[in-house]
Amino acid sequence: MVSDNTKIGTGLLFLGCVFLFLGVLFLFDSALLALGDLLFLVGLTLTIGVSRTVRFFSRKDRIRGIVAFFGGILLVMCRWPVFGMMLQLYGFVYLFGQFFPIAAASMKDTPVIGAVFRQPAVEQFFASFGGGGNRRAPV
Repeated sequence: MVSDNTKIGTGLLFLGCVFLFLGVLFLFDSALLALGDLLFLVGLTLTIGVSRTVRFFSRKDRIRGIVAFFGGILLVMCRWPVFGMMLQLYGFVYLFGQFFPIAAASMKDTPVIGAVFRQPAVEQFFASFGGGGNRRAPV
């Protein structure tokens, strides 16, 4: 059974992604991007828990991604949205890159878009993330 915090956190994660998408769509509107960043971080914390979030963002082997991700959030909040989003994207891929092959493998079983994820070029693209055969989730 899923707890209420996890349900609320998943909703906030979704809203954060929606606001980030809208902020990029509306030519890098810094208010929408900042709101999306805050909702994403709060949603992630509620979804996986405070201790796992702190543990995830305090690992020494991911320090480049952590600094880039939070530096990008800081730049977005200081009204430099284009540079902030570029830095944030780098940090996001660095932090969550191990999760992309896992998500792509689960998407292969979906009815409509599964055929796209089974294409050799797409499989090779997602296999390039995550550092080899280690298929462990990043959180």
